[in-house]
Amino acid sequence: MNATATAAANQVTPDFAAIKIRQQTAWSSGDYAVVGTTLQIVGESLCEAIDLHSGERVLDVAAGNGNASLAAARRWANVVSTDYVVSLLERGRDRARAEGLVMDFREADAEALPFRDGEFDAVLSTFGVMFAPDQEKAAAEMIRVCRPGGRIGLANWTPSGFIGQLFKTLGKHVPPAAGLKSPALWGSNERLHELFHPYGATVVVTPKPFVFRYRSPQHWLDVFRTYYGPVLKAFGTLDPQAQAALQRDLLMLVAQFNRAKDGTMVVPSDYLEVVVTRA
Repeated sequence: MNATATAAANQVTPDFAAIKIRQQTAWSSGDYAVVGTTLQIVGESLCEAIDLHSGERVLDVAAGNGNASLAAARRWANVVSTDYVVSLLERGRDRARAEGLVMDFREADAEALPFRDGEFDAVLSTFGVMFAPDQEKAAAEMIRVCRPGGRIGLANWTPSGFIGQLFKTLGKHVPPAAGLKSPALWGSNERLHELFHPYGATVVVTPKPFVFRYRSPQHWLDVFRTYYGPVLKAFGTLDPQAQAALQRDLLMLVAQFNRAKDGTMVVPSDYLEVVVTRA
């Protein structure tokens, strides 16, 4: 392929609508809440990072089963939890009910948030908005609904960390749509500045680890291929021989990161804790 053809290939415009439908189907499959609940500590940390105050208006974007939403509600904020997967909102609602927390839940697309300009004091997303196919649009929407001087708090997996490498491995077996930017770019300083500096926002980034703890590498794989939509769908698109190859690669990936020596799985996965302050 000559240089001109290569450049043209790199400039393919993704079909965001079609990609979003496929993504929504993937996240609706399995039961992300089984995995999401284990990440609760990240939402708690993020609420501290943005110095959340009681009574503030908080929007959780691509909230999943509500980790950041619940953390904010525990701090007496006025919380709206949103996602485009209704079943995950139901799981978040169940969790809030069990704790006696008062929150609103609304179905919403991260790229077209149904809220007024400047409606919220703080906007949160833990490992959620980073998967929106149109990254610029999603960032613009978070800026739009955040009041001037308000904060946007994000937790994003890094490209080099375990989950970033998980998606890279999946991509080798099931290639992503042409022209689609990797979600893991949200875990890089450069990309965050590209997304938010045009709005005059300040971006403060703190690298942090989250540790996946499972009974064994095989236990982790069984959970993720059963409940974590992207992994479940990847296996579902492959024939048995290709599934076996993907399984081998995923277990090899775990082996690279696993620090446990007793047969269990203790795998740190780097992420960026991001605080964006709107101008």
